[in-house]
Amino acid sequence: MKVNCPTCKKEVEWSKESLHRPFCSKRCQLIDLGEWASEEKRIKGEAVDAENLPQNKTIYFD
Repeated sequence: MKVNCPTCKKEVEWSKESLHRPFCSKRCQLIDLGEWASEEKRIKGEAVDAENLPQNKTIYFD
């Protein structure tokens, strides 16, 4: 299966051998990560007020 890299739109093979899928390269993967980190990209919805979040709870992950 072929997909387009979300960053540069280059066609990429979607397979186990594609280490950076759906991206074409580590560079495009890091560009995308940077866009999320700088909030250039975000999920639509209302902002969550930090005061309404549960406090002093320990969360364990298996």
